[in-house]
Amino acid sequence: MAIKRETPTGITLRARYFIRAHGHWADHAGIEQYRARWTEHSIPTAQIDRVASYERVWGGLILPPSPHCDGGPRALSGDVPERLESGAWLFEAGAQRTALPYSFVIGPDGEFGLHAGAEDWVALHSGIEGWVEALSLADHARRCARTTTTLTGAAVDDLDLDGFEAVPEVAGAISRFRVSAAPARIPPRDSGCAHISHIRDSEPRPENRR
Repeated sequence: MAIKRETPTGITLRARYFIRAHGHWADHAGIEQYRARWTEHSIPTAQIDRVASYERVWGGLILPPSPHCDGGPRALSGDVPERLESGAWLFEAGAQRTALPYSFVIGPDGEFGLHAGAEDWVALHSGIEGWVEALSLADHARRCARTTTTLTGAAVDDLDLDGFEAVPEVAGAISRFRVSAAPARIPPRDSGCAHISHIRDSEPRPENRR
């Protein structure tokens, strides 16, 4: 059942329009019903509060699939926090759309990223807001670009991005957008737009796990 919710603040007008035009809110129970049970399992109150805060703003939001990361979460929804051996706490950002060897998580400092089990997790954006901004930019590029070119491997490193500026609101850790217009403006129809996703060899590669 679709329900009426306020569009989250702290994001650009472009992202707010994207949510209003292409997203919808599904009813969900929230996590307060699980608070007592999670506390009994020694999950710190601060970690439960993190999930509750995420749920209050983003819980139940369904957005169109991303062209990357197998579409991204089906719906944004927090779940039970998990402690890694390093001491860092993660919680699920939303269930996968298909069967995947990794999950979408919110990291210890609010990052949005991928978790492939054990200690293998990598941040894509510094927050869920960056993921939503990236979705809105990808949608704009898809609708407005005259041509789309996909580069992989060494060709990405050889890509000349002189004259392109980073889009700061995407808050990319390894997933970034660059445009040839001012970052605060929607790229005009005939300008350039580049989306760069890069995981260094020293970082976990959840997409390659079996």
